[in-house]
Amino acid sequence: MMKFLERCFEQVLWHSRLLILSGVIAGICLTVGALYIAAVDVYYLLTKLGAYADPSLAPDSRAALRSTLVTYLIKAVDNYLIAAILLLFSLGLYELFIGKVNPTESRQLMPRRLQVRSLDDLKDRIAKLILLVLAIEFFQHALELHYTHMLDLLYLAMGVLMVSGAFYLSNQKGAGKDGADC
Repeated sequence: MMKFLERCFEQVLWHSRLLILSGVIAGICLTVGALYIAAVDVYYLLTKLGAYADPSLAPDSRAALRSTLVTYLIKAVDNYLIAAILLLFSLGLYELFIGKVNPTESRQLMPRRLQVRSLDDLKDRIAKLILLVLAIEFFQHALELHYTHMLDLLYLAMGVLMVSGAFYLSNQKGAGKDGADC
């Protein structure tokens, strides 16, 4: 009787891993949402792009429009990266807790980029993508600032140095691995 209960409990425990499917499905839904937001940003970027070529546009208006266009461009790239993070999260959860994704085994390029071997591997890949998103956000805000004093430029240089240092350190940690960085 005890062996039967133990086997039943182990079966329930083993199948409880399927609860992770809720996270996988939520991640895929969020990926679609992030792609939609990025597509809307690209749409607004493209609708305003024609006005930039207008020869009658005043230089101040052109500079303001350029700033707006660059902001939309950065937001779109940012949202596509967020979608990539969410997709990688969903694929990683599925492969770690449910099973291998069969279509990726037949392709040569995809397994190295999307295959997740451990929870630490998933965390490292997501952390690198989040660092990239944060760097893009930093530069977006840096473009919007008005630099009036030399100290402002020094702060910008220090910020760029810190972002560069963060990228350097994140690549140093992964330098000893198999080179399948994100």
